[in-house]
Amino acid sequence: MIDFPLNEATLIATLLLAPIISSLPVAFAWLMEPKREWTRNLPIIAVFGLFISLICSLYILFNFGKLEGAVKIPFDWLPGYNISFVFIFDYLSKIMGVLTAFIAFLIGVYGLEYMKHDYRLGWYWFFFNLFTASMLLVVYSDNLLMLLIGWEGLGLASWGLIGHWFRDDDDMSFVGNVGRKIAGINYFWSPSLGAWRAISTIRIGDMPMFFAIAAIFFFAGTLNISEIHWHELAEKVGAFGIFLILFAFLLGPFTKSAQLPFSEWLMTAMTGPTTVSALLHSATMVAAGTYIFMRLSWYMEPWNIHNAGVESIYVLVLFLGLVSAFYGASVALGCLERKVLLAASTMSSLGLMFATASASKWVGEFALMVAFWYLVTHAFAKATLFLVAGHLIHETHDRFCVGGKDIAKHLRLAFLATIIATLCLSGIPPLTAYWVKSAMDGVMHSLEHEFGLIPLMLLVLTSAIYSAFLAKFLSLNFLKGDYKLKAHGGGRLMSFAYIVMGSMLILLLAIYLIDHEFHEFVEEGFLTSSLTVGLVVLTTYLIGLAKPRLESPIGKALGDRLYLAFLNDYLVPKLGWALAKLVDYGNRAIDFFCHKAIPDSFNFASKSIRKVQSGSVERYLKISVAVILLLLVVAVALGVIV
Repeated sequence: MIDFPLNEATLIATLLLAPIISSLPVAFAWLMEPKREWTRNLPIIAVFGLFISLICSLYILFNFGKLEGAVKIPFDWLPGYNISFVFIFDYLSKIMGVLTAFIAFLIGVYGLEYMKHDYRLGWYWFFFNLFTASMLLVVYSDNLLMLLIGWEGLGLASWGLIGHWFRDDDDMSFVGNVGRKIAGINYFWSPSLGAWRAISTIRIGDMPMFFAIAAIFFFAGTLNISEIHWHELAEKVGAFGIFLILFAFLLGPFTKSAQLPFSEWLMTAMTGPTTVSALLHSATMVAAGTYIFMRLSWYMEPWNIHNAGVESIYVLVLFLGLVSAFYGASVALGCLERKVLLAASTMSSLGLMFATASASKWVGEFALMVAFWYLVTHAFAKATLFLVAGHLIHETHDRFCVGGKDIAKHLRLAFLATIIATLCLSGIPPLTAYWVKSAMDGVMHSLEHEFGLIPLMLLVLTSAIYSAFLAKFLSLNFLKGDYKLKAHGGGRLMSFAYIVMGSMLILLLAIYLIDHEFHEFVEEGFLTSSLTVGLVVLTTYLIGLAKPRLESPIGKALGDRLYLAFLNDYLVPKLGWALAKLVDYGNRAIDFFCHKAIPDSFNFASKSIRKVQSGSVERYLKISVAVILLLLVVAVALGVIV
């Protein structure tokens, strides 16, 4: 029997179920009366459900102990196996919960207008709210099994939303130039293909993650992250064992957060509605991977574990993150599709988050704080830019970066929001991201005695390129070109959403400068080295504004994502086919041995024995003498009898 503490249970149930339940009216109404006018008024109920979740997350933030404290709410499930539903309200989850709910609510408001004329609103709102609820479950879960349920909910919802326009009948929802081929392979992707690609890539990481969780439970005896004695676990399974478990577990975050070589699904996921892209890239799905790694490191405290396996996995995450960040930034520099450019930049940011969080192995908890607040800063900026991109696509009916001053003149709020978001995310002093990135510089500088200057140089190089493509996004959409806008009118709700989202970056800047908690960020920001990096970033931003296009073979290769998409589409099917053939041969071998070789051998043995058992004493004597003679010959040959 499950014993629930009523008030806490009610709060958590409301937090998680309000989005799902509130989406059901529009889902069922759309099933019964699709496209009727009255059904188009129901999505406001779904958004109200998101608002309720936001209120609940704020209540948790302000009413469950101090911000630094941790409160756990367990609900018995399988006590005999030491498995319970455990929710945890700690520093990370309290802030991340509010961030998720707030951004989901604002994007929901935006979606009321953006998706108003869509052809299957019921499907959209159900999966959009399921997406939010699943992420909230991931955020507040202390139990790995619960976390896995939310994790799979994210995967399912992402499939539903990325392939939302499943008819594949509108070029506007595609990624790439429709009709283009490279070496006979299509170099463009439809919504249905994008959805399949996303779910199939994610499954590559989810299965090892599942087995890693099972291994953790087997060796640690609990699935609660905050209760696992990671030091003892590492000693019990040895260096290779803990490396294997952590690597298998992190394959889930690596694939979901689109780190190399699993990045392509994120680019082609841009076939979904822009609202989905905004939510996916800011506070759910891809952010979930980095968030889980931070949570794991928060309680594992790798800086206190002296184990070669743990150290190896953190080295791997450090360099994988930095290389992914550099690749994503470089690719974004060449991309000309609005959403794909932003997707590549998200991959880059996630790489920086992974790298910075992994540096906690040598730097301590401060590195996790830096990574986490970069996640928060990035979430607001990236959601703002995606929502602006959606408005631009809506107005220009073009998914590529086309624009000019006429657009800036007619969409002033979009122009303003883009200026705020790009400046605040670039790392230009003294704006919002500058203080976080300065702290990030400090973290990488601290690794000099371990890895030399490589981490710091990769970070600085990535930051410089990152700033340039953000400026490129601003320049190509609002400053360069001569696109004449035929305004469709409306857009007030959309403008409201991204202006509020962008204003959060100003609020964050004030918090960084005023709150004592961030004094180390500010101290790092005033160092000469940080100011120098800030000036480099400012310079590349100005260059990106003045010359936003890379019209060269290198620029074209970067725009084609260095043909990783081609390799993905060429190699993966061949690998899959080879694997299928291998499995087929295995099946044939099993079939041959189980259904032919073994029965035939028993049949032969049976016939042979029946021939021997003839009842003739003479035959038995002959056989006995033959066996004795054979044994004597063998004994003589072996020297047993001389």
